[in-house]
Amino acid sequence: MSVDSRRRAVLALLAAAAAPLARAQGAAAAVEVYKSPTCGCCKDWIEHLRAHGFHVKAVDVPAPGVWRARFGLPERYGSCHTALIAGYVIEGHVPAREVKRLLAERPDAIGLAVPGMPIGSPGMDGPDYGGRFDPYDVLLVRRDGSSAVFASYRGGKPNAGARQ
Repeated sequence: MSVDSRRRAVLALLAAAAAPLARAQGAAAAVEVYKSPTCGCCKDWIEHLRAHGFHVKAVDVPAPGVWRARFGLPERYGSCHTALIAGYVIEGHVPAREVKRLLAERPDAIGLAVPGMPIGSPGMDGPDYGGRFDPYDVLLVRRDGSSAVFASYRGGKPNAGARQ
């Protein structure tokens, strides 16, 4: 093998090895959110993502739950909006911090979910809620439909001890 051929082979291997990281970093720039056109908390969550560096495309749909099912996320993890980023489903009011962690770690999973609409989560934390905060968990939803706690939020801040 010539020096030129070896150099091309090494560069090809390096490019292949770097591709997942490049996709994860670039994917953070592209979030597609399926939501009701009248949902204010969805709009607030989108602003939360934008404030943390994500580029968001909002898609108004008449029945957001249909998209959750279409993307393979079980109903029990449902909330008011469903997003896609880098091949992952993000359901509900997931903090941007956890979306970034998901993209950095790249677990074999469907995605993340914050079921329901807990008060104090991003998008559910505006002045209308009077500073109230309900503890909640961010769940990592596995491909078999089971889940594990990805992060716990108590008192408005993540409980690092709950991270897995």
